[in-house]
Amino acid sequence: MSILLDKDTRVLVQGITGKAGSFHAAQMRSYGTQVVAGVTPGRGGTRWEGVPIFDTVWEAARETGATATAIFVPAPFGADAILEAAEAGLSLGIITPGAAKVGVMPGYIHKPGPVGVVSRSGTLTYEAVWQLTRLNLGQSTCLGIGGDSIPGTGFVEILERFQEDPQTKGVVLIGEIGGVAEEEAAAFIRKRFTKPAVAFVAGATAPAEKRMGHAGAVIAQGQGTHASKIRALKEAGVSVADNPAMIGQTLARALQELRV
Repeated sequence: MSILLDKDTRVLVQGITGKAGSFHAAQMRSYGTQVVAGVTPGRGGTRWEGVPIFDTVWEAARETGATATAIFVPAPFGADAILEAAEAGLSLGIITPGAAKVGVMPGYIHKPGPVGVVSRSGTLTYEAVWQLTRLNLGQSTCLGIGGDSIPGTGFVEILERFQEDPQTKGVVLIGEIGGVAEEEAAAFIRKRFTKPAVAFVAGATAPAEKRMGHAGAVIAQGQGTHASKIRALKEAGVSVADNPAMIGQTLARALQELRV
């Protein structure tokens, strides 16, 4: 099984006729994703590589049954594209190894298996996945929730789905400074999550009141510190990797100790 995305998910691509959109749409199709529609305002009624193009997301979803989207539009139009997708009831940014992917992640580093991965960092997701794959620890579903101050999806929502998924035997959670998402995840894990969990939190040396990379990666008014997140996760029984190079090995040890 998987969460949110499988080989039958019907995907559309916003900005499919642009350079990035066409490139990643082709990569997604090669991986096995069902790319059923594209959206480029003003080009409705045409096709890209046999895929029908529509002027609006709502029209594309209605006509093709698409339930997920990948957005590749110029930055000034990004917010409107996200809102349009949300209004049409679509989701984005995820890979189920061996089945389908929606986004820019390199498919070849992934391997089907029992480990769920959820992360605020795209690059660290790839690093963790590569370590897991090299240790022969395949993944059930991997997704990034982003590092914005107001995310569309949180750790807890994903952990709930991993808890319910029988294929997922353990989880890697990658966080960073800023906000309280990791503390909320720790509270959920302590009360309701029964599977082995490993975490890494980026930003140990970040100065207070300075944004580091993502919009949400800022320690403001003493909240969202690296120390507070590590403390909360450890108190919830999560095995925390001291540096990103140890994520895979930390999970391998946790699984072995529990004989999962």
